[in-house]
Order: sequence, then C-alpha cells, then structure tokens
Amino acid sequence: MREGIHPAYGPVVFRDRAANHAFLTGSTMTSEKTIDWEDGNTYPVVDVEISNVSHPFYTGTARVLDTAGRVERFERRFGKRDGHGGGQGDGRRDGQSGER
Repeated sequence: MREGIHPAYGPVVFRDRAANHAFLTGSTMTSEKTIDWEDGNTYPVVDVEISNVSHPFYTGTARVLDTAGRVERFERRFGKRDGHGGGQGDGRRDGQSGER
C-alpha cells in the first residue's frame, strides 16, 4: 500500500441505539464519542440506526408479499384472460407458421 493515502484502520464500537446492542469491529470510521468496552479498553463509538439485531430481514419479522392475493385482485379488477396465451393470437406475425 502507498503511504499517506489510506485512512487509519482501528477498532471501533458500533452501537445500535434501537436495539440497545453494540459490537466491536475494525473500521476506518472515527468518532469523538468513546465507550468503555467489556475488555477494559476505551474505543470510539459510532451510533447506527439499524444493525443485524434490529433489521427486519435478520430478525425474521420481514413482511412476506402475498403474490396470490395480488394476482386475484388484478384479475378482479381487469378480468381474467381466456386461454393460456398472453394476448391476441399466438405471438407470431401474419403468415408465419411454427414449422419450417
């Protein structure tokens, strides 16, 4: 690595205020605020809005989309299509058959 172009890398505590959870990791982020950690050392602390402890994807509280209900609502609103095609005809231009 070239000297003088990279930010300093060191231990930082990230604290999720919503879930009252903190973890120590390495980062280039810095902060004026500090915290006394479990190992007795003092580290800079960065407050974050969301982490793996409070994010719905990781906690399992994510909403599941009801695609069947959406399809039924679409069909009620616009009507069902008859047949299995996607519109008029079979998708070929006039005069073309599927055989060679």
